[in-house]
Amino acid sequence: MRKFKTESQKLLDLMINSIYTNREIFLRELVSNASDAVDKLYFRSLTDGSIELGKDELEIRVAFDKNARTITVSDTGIGMTADEMEKNLGTIAHSGSQEFKADNDFSDTDAADIIGQFGVGFYSSFMVAKNVKVVSRSYGSDEANVWESDGVAGYTISAGEKEGHGTDVILSLKDDTDDEEFSEFLSEWKLRSLIKQYSNYVRYPIHMLVTKSRELPKPEDAGDDYVPQYEDYLEDEVINSMTPIWKRRKSDVSDEEYAEFYKSDFHDFVDPQSTISVHAEGALSYDALLFIPGRAPFDLYSRDYEKGLALYSAGVLIMDKCADLLPDYFNFVRGVVDSSDLTLNISRETLQRNSQLRAIAQKVEKKIKGELEKMRDNDRDGYEAFFDNFGRSIKFGIYASYGSKAEELAPLLLYFSAKEQKYVTLAEYIEAMGEDQKDIYYAAGESVDRLGKLPIVKTILGKGYDVLLCTEDVDEFALQAMRTWQEKELKNVSTNDIDLASDDEKKVAEETTEANKDLFEAMQEILGASVSKVEVSPTGMEAPARLTAVGQMSMEMERILAQGPGDSMARAEKVLQLNAQHHAFEVLKEAHEAKDQAKLRLYTDLLYNQAMLVEGLPIDDPLTFAEEICKLM
Repeated sequence: MRKFKTESQKLLDLMINSIYTNREIFLRELVSNASDAVDKLYFRSLTDGSIELGKDELEIRVAFDKNARTITVSDTGIGMTADEMEKNLGTIAHSGSQEFKADNDFSDTDAADIIGQFGVGFYSSFMVAKNVKVVSRSYGSDEANVWESDGVAGYTISAGEKEGHGTDVILSLKDDTDDEEFSEFLSEWKLRSLIKQYSNYVRYPIHMLVTKSRELPKPEDAGDDYVPQYEDYLEDEVINSMTPIWKRRKSDVSDEEYAEFYKSDFHDFVDPQSTISVHAEGALSYDALLFIPGRAPFDLYSRDYEKGLALYSAGVLIMDKCADLLPDYFNFVRGVVDSSDLTLNISRETLQRNSQLRAIAQKVEKKIKGELEKMRDNDRDGYEAFFDNFGRSIKFGIYASYGSKAEELAPLLLYFSAKEQKYVTLAEYIEAMGEDQKDIYYAAGESVDRLGKLPIVKTILGKGYDVLLCTEDVDEFALQAMRTWQEKELKNVSTNDIDLASDDEKKVAEETTEANKDLFEAMQEILGASVSKVEVSPTGMEAPARLTAVGQMSMEMERILAQGPGDSMARAEKVLQLNAQHHAFEVLKEAHEAKDQAKLRLYTDLLYNQAMLVEGLPIDDPLTFAEEICKLM
């Protein structure tokens, strides 16, 4: 018995129980090692004319024996001598693949995609196996050798027999226990699914005997009631796809192929709305295939939704969903990124450092933004459909960044124009503004129809200005985070700082307010803390009264926050503005002058509550409001 050339028990225990978090990746590691072995032989054939290889000689094979409880991963690669077994398998954390890459120049080939880096992947076998046997015959040698270990203290190397060059790794699985079932890996379905999941794009064929069914010939003497009979048989089949679709140029792939790949790999039944293919070479090389879905998943805005792109390294799956590759505001994008330049963590389940990943993420983000801008400019109907599905994510990106992402994301926004009666961008809104309009106006509420009927919106439209009608709960928060766009202030029409009146109109309003100071004080006393002020509106309107808000908290924000969990204490500071030209104003004055407190209270409450309803806010006492209306009847 030879000892491992390390503190074997401690290091093996560390690898088996700490480095890897998912025991099923043992197959990924063994297939990756087999791919490296074939790669090495292929590279040698490019530099050594004496090595003649047929295309069908380079392969990997996976097999299992349920009765013997073994799994075998074989390759027709370069194989190992006894000395190489000693070095590569007897020394834990020695990577023969890494050494091979260091000793050879791959500048003119793609063999640099050799996967192995750390020399520990092989030992992941001991997560599922109680004994591992490696039978290997080096290319050009007539002798085979056998390395065997139980993964506890050491290993043996002895002479063996093997037909042809390459390596067989034979795992004898552990016995099942109450807590762990290892027999699940002795299944054709399980092994096929693991190969598909982790090693589908290894560039050499992975063969496996699969069970199929065929109909038996109908006997000549069979009667009319004959029921077809079937038999199962085994057929050699290539399990993996080998060439990833994202490695192919977009011009060589049809839209149907992209759609089929998207729906199959990302479990959607709707074709993607847009496909982005990226092939980057240089200091950081990578391939990416990104999809903008044709519909929003039901859980997109739930806490359980996981964003991220599938991350591959040299065709081997590293992470199903790498969240670091996508910003939150592009969380709806699906796809894959494949790069051999990533510095992987020793377990290949995570990344060792993130600088390379951040560089790829930045380029991916620019590609997505560019594709959306292209869609916005060239396919407006398609872009509006996209924005209906995913616009909320982009708005959240502006809000969550406190407006710092506005420069990148604001050009992608769409809002419904009250004047144009269609969706417009902020740039289109500004382009249509008259010379006398200083600000961008918007109204926030539950529906376009209701917002279009607001008194202040009608007033602004009457002056020839446009109003953006915002109907999502995040709209106002995002626009407030932006504050300005292209040197134009973004102003909520429900706030008190909308300056639409002329100097003469402001003067008349101030004088009328002062002249009716006692009336307004009496009304404010009736309304109490509901309003901070009662005044005459300087801006003309058809309605008898309207509510405006002072400060950053608008009435729509109050409504949205009130819908959240708990009792929100956030309240907008409201101002009741009266239309001095309306008949209701004269009725208020008459009641106050006649000292008819009951009538003044009735009319004050009615005006305030109807203004609340117009703004989409609930009134405090609907029953009393209904009774007051009945009094008028």
